[in-house]
Amino acid sequence: MAPRFAPATATATSLYLIEQDQLQSWLSDQSAPLQDWVATNGFTGGAGQALLVPASDGETPIALAGYGTVAQRRRKRFTLAGAAEKLPKGCYQLQTGTPNVAQLDAETLSTECLGWLLSQYRFTRYKSATPMAASLIAPAGLNAPAVEALAAAEYLTRDLINTPAADMGPAQLEEAVQALAAEFEASVGVIGGADLLEANLPLIHSVGRASDRAPRLIDMHWGSAGPKLTLVGKGVCFDTGGLNLKPGASMGLMKKDMGGAANVLGLARMIMAAGLPIQLRVLIPAVENSVSGNAFRPGDVLSSRKGLTVEINNTDAEGRLVLADALTLADEGEPDLVISMATLTGAARVAVGPDLAPFYTDYDADAAALTASADPQADPVWRMPFHAPYEGMIEPGIADLDNAPSGGFAGSITAALFLRRFVGESRYMHFDIYGWTPSAAPARPKGGTGQGCRALFSALPVLLGL
Repeated sequence: MAPRFAPATATATSLYLIEQDQLQSWLSDQSAPLQDWVATNGFTGGAGQALLVPASDGETPIALAGYGTVAQRRRKRFTLAGAAEKLPKGCYQLQTGTPNVAQLDAETLSTECLGWLLSQYRFTRYKSATPMAASLIAPAGLNAPAVEALAAAEYLTRDLINTPAADMGPAQLEEAVQALAAEFEASVGVIGGADLLEANLPLIHSVGRASDRAPRLIDMHWGSAGPKLTLVGKGVCFDTGGLNLKPGASMGLMKKDMGGAANVLGLARMIMAAGLPIQLRVLIPAVENSVSGNAFRPGDVLSSRKGLTVEINNTDAEGRLVLADALTLADEGEPDLVISMATLTGAARVAVGPDLAPFYTDYDADAAALTASADPQADPVWRMPFHAPYEGMIEPGIADLDNAPSGGFAGSITAALFLRRFVGESRYMHFDIYGWTPSAAPARPKGGTGQGCRALFSALPVLLGL
């Protein structure tokens, strides 16, 4: 379903957004029955609370949403969405300009309304019936189409990640790119199967050759003028771990191992929907890391597009391999900025948990621009270091690089350093994301999720000098 605000002509229930410390002031201007209803139902204005007030004594029904305190909002994102998820099905209209109702600046209003749309998301592909969500009329002054476009990009990312691997293999991921390209008049080229070897993309072929679903490199182009931005997304549609087989508990979520690809496609959708004046390229190495007689092995030494050799010390460290060839190809196009996104390491989750998107860059100005845009977009990120003294950890004895250094220390950093070897001189930013919400939160149901994309989209005018 497409995320949309309700038509302005829709019949709507008035919704009052109440900060906790303003509740009593607001109530003092209300009728005694309304005051009694609020007290009886325990509504305090706490963050994410919601209350429908029925009609009485000639009054019309209204609804209340708790906006909490500043301290409560620091611990939550999308406070209004928390209330929206508790309201009954229906259409609502925020009341502004009313004494003791929370007054939101334009940026906060946009983020809270985005949260409302994100709270309406339902993954419906395999359900026969889906409960309806509360809808909202876009408040006056809101750039509703822009907010809807951000929500549509997030819906795309979530749908791709949530789809089981049986229905989201390399071919289906290619189909998703083709559909997006058709919507925005972009072009797509695909190199698959044995043709990867002819095209000098040997690492992508090596990782994906064991599957009966052919590996491929998907290459989308959009825009003909302006700065060059290349997005590279890890598209491992399912990861068994290869011959270094994952235990069952670790394999259960591996449908999300193409979360990097899903995120760059969400970001690409934002860019194209906004019509940014750039030349956009999206590269997705789409593979399935499977087990068969021709699977690549621990101890193998593989060649890359860049000419660097890689010793395989763990076949479960396959994502950096497919990204390596794609990053080399990206660098050959001499872009102004390369951004890679990947569900790459468990070490990143240990470091920052599932909610933060760690990123790497050598450019302080780029890091500052991204960090400044993250909080207003309710899209938290955290800078990690390309720590040069660890370079020796990815250099084995018999090849140029090691795909899985022993010891377990600094796993996210060494993976990022590995990727940087394949970028050359291009300006580069790498995201080691989780791509999954492990437990439901306001506007973020359990399941696939976008991370870092809104922050990046907001920062692009600075990053690319637009």
